[in-house]
Amino acid sequence: MIANPLRRLVTAWLLTAAIDGTFSSLLSVAAYHSTVTRLFQGVAATLLGPEALTGGTSTALIGVAMHVGVAFGWSAVFLLLAMRSRRIRDTIATPYGVVGVAALYGPFIWLVMSLAVMPLLVHRPPAITFRWWVQLVGHFPFVGLPIVWSIVALPDRDERFGGRWSGRRRRWRISSPAAGDHEGR
Repeated sequence: MIANPLRRLVTAWLLTAAIDGTFSSLLSVAAYHSTVTRLFQGVAATLLGPEALTGGTSTALIGVAMHVGVAFGWSAVFLLLAMRSRRIRDTIATPYGVVGVAALYGPFIWLVMSLAVMPLLVHRPPAITFRWWVQLVGHFPFVGLPIVWSIVALPDRDERFGGRWSGRRRRWRISSPAAGDHEGR
């Protein structure tokens, strides 16, 4: 079972929103010669329409809120999947399991968002361009990894300060008279 699911969800949500927002912002400015404001106006335009692109800071802030909301949604989905699936938890407990699951989950998020959600909102099919592929690949380290790591691999506070690492089994083992002797993730 997953200990402290609410703390893990909040960590995954905020970490993913920050990391993916930073990645997207840097990519937008450095590689695409745009602005962060324009990036998040584009996010807002999926709900508000093309006029969001000329809406200034207010529509950019709506785009940021949407970005943060989507990070929460996908973090919650993974938390529920991990809580209900022993197979996911067992896979993550293997060497490189977090990386392997994140390598699937991150791109899966981009595929669902770009091929289903966004086309439903903007009423047009996606353009599969170089930028689309960059986002597909980028969703592994900048979306999938923070979500998966935060939900299943993030040690609990008592594990970080009072537990010992059982490297062979890739699990934290708590051994103290106060905490009892138990394993957890």
